[in-house]
Amino acid sequence: MLPDLDLRLVRYFIVVAEQLNFARAAEQLRVAQPSLSRQIQRLEDALGVRLLERTSQGSRLTAAGSAFLPRAEQLLHGAEQAVLAARAAAPERTITIGYVDDLIVTPAVRDLRHRFPDAHVRTRHLDSRDADALLRRQADALVIRTPLPVPADDLDVAVLYDEPRVLVVPAAHRLAGKESVTVADIAAEPLVGCTGMGADWTGFWRLEPRPDGSPAQLGPTLADTYDDKLEAIADGSAIAVVPANDRRFSLRPDLVTVAIHEVEPCQVAVVTRAGDANPLVAEFVRSAERLLVG
Repeated sequence: MLPDLDLRLVRYFIVVAEQLNFARAAEQLRVAQPSLSRQIQRLEDALGVRLLERTSQGSRLTAAGSAFLPRAEQLLHGAEQAVLAARAAAPERTITIGYVDDLIVTPAVRDLRHRFPDAHVRTRHLDSRDADALLRRQADALVIRTPLPVPADDLDVAVLYDEPRVLVVPAAHRLAGKESVTVADIAAEPLVGCTGMGADWTGFWRLEPRPDGSPAQLGPTLADTYDDKLEAIADGSAIAVVPANDRRFSLRPDLVTVAIHEVEPCQVAVVTRAGDANPLVAEFVRSAERLLVG
């Protein structure tokens, strides 16, 4: 029986095959190099063959990899064409609204459906690292926190409200119970490292640049998911900076938050493609600005 191929893994393989260097491929894909290596291993396990061999100069395709590459490119191109064909045949009054992490879009979506009862309004929950869903046309509007983990050159950003940043620490941590802390107070504290995010996003949540210009200290754990981040905090190996209104950490009684004194807040925004002619996109932005007010 043939395996079900994950197109995301196929895309990762194509970029590695083009670069023949995992570090350069990881930078292009905006993922961490260890995570990229694991994803390629998942693809190889699914296929039952080795696609790449590491060498002292970088990587090279195996015979199986060379045979797979042109078919993989055809597969990805065919999938993209299938998506475009389906969307071209969809009714004009259609919109897909993406939202990430713990953010809630229900009031604005309900309002849009009420005002345009004949429109097809669908929602899609995404991870923060999937902000490129807009440019890949997997969503027409995206409610997300800034800074964006992708370049915003071809995007319009409508800020809805500011949201403070707070520190999450174990309940037994030396800073737990304090009313607030400064960046200097946590200078020596290791932060959880996150994979797959751009430098601007990473620096913002690490509170960089620090007043003395030094980089943030990182703990031993690299978190692929939000739950991995919480686990690293709970076991005492690191702390993290998170949005104040994100209550996913409150499900754990072993974690507490502390306000951070005089740091710039993040912002919740609705992001759309610049110049999008779909009238429902502008109407959703209006609903969001009126109803998603924090």
